Amino acid sequence: MDLVTPEFSLVIWMTISFGALVFILGKFAWKPILKSLKDREESIESALKSAEEAKLQMAQMKSDNEALLQEARKEREIILKEAKQMKEQIIAEAKKSAETEGAKLIERANQEIAKSKNVAIEELKSQIAGFSIELAEKLINKELASNEEQKRLIENHIKDLEIKQTATQN
Repeated sequence: MDLVTPEFSLVIWMTISFGALVFILGKFAWKPILKSLKDREESIESALKSAEEAKLQMAQMKSDNEALLQEARKEREIILKEAKQMKEQIIAEAKKSAETEGAKLIERANQEIAKSKNVAIEELKSQIAGFSIELAEKLINKELASNEEQKRLIENHIKDLEIKQTATQN
């Protein structure tokens, strides 16, 4: 039983050693250890607060981003709508301009046709007048004895006029 029960002197020396160890640790080690534990606790607490604040800021930024995205979508829709209106306006103006130009071209063409028609009519009148004068000269120059000769002469001249007229038309 000696092994299980320590001697009294051993117990006293162990108590003195333990007391000295506790005193030395209390004097030199406990304060720095407790201080470092407290500092560590405070840094963990501040990190948790910072993480919570960052989480709140991220949530705020996410809602801000959603709002900005919605605003950008609205602006895009407005821009697309304005572009569509502008396109329709440009097309309408181009159609109107083309119609006006077309009307002007048709009017000019009609005027040119009318001028050409008038010129052709004037030429035809002058040719007819020339043919009439030529016929009159031939009739006057020729001595006509009978009505038969006059009719024959007139028919020949009419045939000549028809031949000349078809030649000028071609």
